[in-house]
Amino acid sequence: MALEIKVPELSESVADATVAEWTKNVGDAVKAGDVLVILETDKVSVEVTAEADGVLADISAPAGTDVKAKQVIGSLDSSGAPAAAPEAKPAAPAQVEQPKAAAAPVPSEAKPAAASATPVAQRVAAVHNVDVAQVPAAGGKVTKADVQNYMAAQNAPAKPALQPSSVSKANFTVDIAAGRREERIRLSRRRQTIAKRLVEAQATAALLTTFNEVDMSAVMAIRAKRKDSFQKKHGVGLGFNSFFVKAVIGALKAFPVVNAEMQGNELLMKHYYDIGIAIGSEEGLVVPVLRDADKLSFAGIEQQIKDYAGQVKEGSLPLEALMGGTFTITNGGVFGSMMSTPILNPPQVAILGLHAIKERPVVVDGQIVIRPMMYTALTYDHRVIDGREAVQFLVKIKELIEDPENLLIEG
Repeated sequence: MALEIKVPELSESVADATVAEWTKNVGDAVKAGDVLVILETDKVSVEVTAEADGVLADISAPAGTDVKAKQVIGSLDSSGAPAAAPEAKPAAPAQVEQPKAAAAPVPSEAKPAAASATPVAQRVAAVHNVDVAQVPAAGGKVTKADVQNYMAAQNAPAKPALQPSSVSKANFTVDIAAGRREERIRLSRRRQTIAKRLVEAQATAALLTTFNEVDMSAVMAIRAKRKDSFQKKHGVGLGFNSFFVKAVIGALKAFPVVNAEMQGNELLMKHYYDIGIAIGSEEGLVVPVLRDADKLSFAGIEQQIKDYAGQVKEGSLPLEALMGGTFTITNGGVFGSMMSTPILNPPQVAILGLHAIKERPVVVDGQIVIRPMMYTALTYDHRVIDGREAVQFLVKIKELIEDPENLLIEG
């Protein structure tokens, strides 16, 4: 019986996808639940699995094809059950003893477990017939980048040819004579979408950025005092994210237009607070959303951000986590940025940029003192938000961070 392999339903904000790779070839035996194909959407990767045991009969949408929801991209022959492995014939007694003496089998437990690799890394390794146990991990787990670096190292030429020549492949060109290397890589669908949206944001909105600086002394003192008990009680660290999420909510309540959306000649005022947190990944920035963040505790915010970060790293972030969002926070400070101008995440009308905390001399009550200071930046759509409101919004955040007790009331 032939079963159609279809693109699953995508979210309302994702119109189509691209076939990233088929993990099986035509004629391969598969079992129900096996991943057949990986689709790449604007936001996350989507796995399409086999609905039954059988044989992959047809691939009508090869890698690189753009597809839409419910489109048929292949078929599975469920009548062709996977062939069972042939039983080994009993060997003669004399033949059995000789292999035992020749070499002792290596116990399977001695091989490193594939669980030490992220799911994405395991899929890439399986597609390219790479033993993931042999791939060195740059961090705690083997990642997709580790697998790609391992494959590149394995395929690197040992020595340059004696005669000048040029070796060309589909996406790779090497000038052996000069020892200079170029590589052509197709942009991932996510990177293409990021590029498109960033250009659209600058072309359709009147972008302007205003800056301020925040004294982080009070927040850092609270963290130093409470971090151990907070970790023990909630099982998650007390970071800066929760303080700024609460401060942003307090500022949004004071200046509701910053939480709005422009639709033609109308403003859609949103009286809920879905705060997007920008997280870097191997394939580009993603912005999962904290739903109803005003109802979350400090621990709830920290735990959800930690969960999102883990899902982004492993490539398991659900598409639903990226839907919506009324305001975004991005923190370039984790990479050492001192100051930047973040770009809007449409259709939102503002985004807050955080930066590195640095000790600097500042004047307090007429005295020069050393304080941990952070620059903050608010990029906003000037069609919706006036400069006065933008400046006051940042000042409100500054006040709440420098006097964290107010976060309990206003955040």
